[in-house]
Amino acid sequence: MSEKTESAYGGTSAAPRGRGAGPASEASVKKLTVPEIVAMKRDARRITMMTAYDVAFARLVDRAGIDIILVGDSAGMVMLGYPNTVPVTMDNMVQMAAAVSRGASRPVLVGDMPFGSYQTGPQDALRNASRFLKEAGMDAVKIEGGRETVDTVRALVENGISVMAHVGLTPQRVAMLGGFKTQARSARAARRLIDDAVALEEAGAFSIVLESIPAPVAAMVTERLDIPTIGIGAGAECDGQVLVLHDVLGLFGEFKPKFAKRYADIGTAVVDALRAFDADVRSGAFPDAEHSFTMKDSELAALRESTARPKAV
Repeated sequence: MSEKTESAYGGTSAAPRGRGAGPASEASVKKLTVPEIVAMKRDARRITMMTAYDVAFARLVDRAGIDIILVGDSAGMVMLGYPNTVPVTMDNMVQMAAAVSRGASRPVLVGDMPFGSYQTGPQDALRNASRFLKEAGMDAVKIEGGRETVDTVRALVENGISVMAHVGLTPQRVAMLGGFKTQARSARAARRLIDDAVALEEAGAFSIVLESIPAPVAAMVTERLDIPTIGIGAGAECDGQVLVLHDVLGLFGEFKPKFAKRYADIGTAVVDALRAFDADVRSGAFPDAEHSFTMKDSELAALRESTARPKAV
């Protein structure tokens, strides 16, 4: 790691859990902070990050002991049905982020700045990023891009907004990149990415996502920086890892990125449950007595008697 002054995000860390120690006990749970995430790198403790977009899954991610929840603009694809992340709006993101903040209490919460919310300059970025904190209860925001975003990152940090940077494959630029392709594969491109990462750290970013880049390049970035690197398709040497929740749980059809590990096939279980419901309704097996309400026999008799009388003219 390079020798330089301690980051503005320095501070004491939470009680160590250690590498692979799993979720903290219920009694020891407390809110994680941005400085504690930065300190995890100094303490050589792995960082876990997962996406979530609603209150139900936010609660589950929280219970699992994940350190950071990213309310990602990947919601455009896995929640809203768009072909990529570009159409997602600030209103979309703020609504989902607010739901997540109502469901999760321990993790650091990061709102993903959607396409068009920061590219027009630091003032627009500041106004939009503020919505994530004021309206949605986020702890930080994430911005895609390299050197071209340095002034924006600096402006947000100077105004009290923590920023997670994002380089490598930046999905908001997928059309310009020619698709979801691995980046920084040449020596020249890799050096440019490393320089971008250093510039973003110097601008005040507290961490940086490295997406779809060769593992040796990610290792070099991780070694160079004092802030944590969070990998997604960037090898094992990053300080932490993030995946999209729907990829992890098998909730997004048959498509699975090469870098995503599927830990469960919830999608199949959901379909099986819905087919069983469909069959029970069509056969008359549901609802049964167990799932129905009743009333006192005397009240039912009175009701029947009253409905049987002819109405007064």
